[in-house]
Amino acid sequence: MDQRAFVAAAIASAFALSLASGAASAADEGAKEKCYGIAKAGQNDCANKAGTHSCAGQTKADFAPDDWKYVAAGTCEKMGGATSPDKVKKKS
Repeated sequence: MDQRAFVAAAIASAFALSLASGAASAADEGAKEKCYGIAKAGQNDCANKAGTHSCAGQTKADFAPDDWKYVAAGTCEKMGGATSPDKVKKKS
């Protein structure tokens, strides 16, 4: 195989892999849900319901009921969280 054909094949392979990983990422996004009350301090995924912070990693307390993390769909309650901040049970 000459050098041009080899380079073209390498580029085509890289492109195909990037498309495949993009499709997997899109599928993963659909399989996630917000889980309130499970984030440890500094490990939340985005702003909280109360509006006391506006970005990921800014929660100050462990298991704050209005802070959330993305988890696999259907696993939130098994982890001790809730899919709504109003349903979070207080941790003792």
